[in-house]
Amino acid sequence: MRFQLTDDQRALKQGVRELLARRFDREALRAAVERPGLDRALWRELGAAGFFALRLPESDGGVGLGLPEAVVVFEEAGRALLPGPLVATHLAAGRVPGAAEGETVVTAVDGGGLVEWLTEADVVHGGDASDAVPLRSVDPLTPLHRVSASGAAHPVAVLLTAAEQLGTATRACELAVQHARAREQFGQPIGAFQAVKHLCAELLVRVEVARAAVYAAAVTADPADIAAARLLADEAAVRGARDCLQVHGGMGFTWEADVHLLLKRAWVRTRRAGGGTESEELLAAELLAGAGR
Repeated sequence: MRFQLTDDQRALKQGVRELLARRFDREALRAAVERPGLDRALWRELGAAGFFALRLPESDGGVGLGLPEAVVVFEEAGRALLPGPLVATHLAAGRVPGAAEGETVVTAVDGGGLVEWLTEADVVHGGDASDAVPLRSVDPLTPLHRVSASGAAHPVAVLLTAAEQLGTATRACELAVQHARAREQFGQPIGAFQAVKHLCAELLVRVEVARAAVYAAAVTADPADIAAARLLADEAAVRGARDCLQVHGGMGFTWEADVHLLLKRAWVRTRRAGGGTESEELLAAELLAGAGR
């Protein structure tokens, strides 16, 4: 990946988007909100498509691709608000039997002691689930527990979380622009008004800055680059969803609109994989070390 996606990477991205559009469209998303639970059939379909085995070597039965390809795949998952412990299961491929194929659902405890989808997972990494305390999650599609845990988040988990945030930010931008074009006031689309134009423009700028950072971190795999990408992607997702809500006006606050689902998922992800604080501390340490050289 050099500044732009390759033809193969674009084809992979489009293929995943089409799969999710067919298998987890808006109707399926809303149905999942009303009846929360992990769709095992979808999980196995993702496994068959190579979602979890993407970075596993071909000699081990995987797809044999790299981190840049994983980033574009997880970006599409974030855009669709695909639920479940996707990152943990992806990282477990090749280490936990059945994870690569989507037959085994794996979740993981992050450094802060949060674990997603604990009761639906077959395997839990990184903590003792016996002392799990259920938490009230703001996102209806991300059940949470807190357990005793320690240690820093895996850099790849941080980057793939950033990729999901990027996808959600992209979707927020798309919804905002779509609504600004369709909604009319005073005989013209609201997108013609300067205040709305500025909101949509700022949405796009944050998305593209985050995209550049996430894609670059996928190439370098440098912890400082990953930390910076995480912070930019978190901001793009959370502020993007808030601005999308603003563009929608009163409609954005309703349960029927999807804007609140974007914001809630973005909020929950900001606490995952060590949260923004861990990335801020890593990046600050790197900058101070560079200043001292």
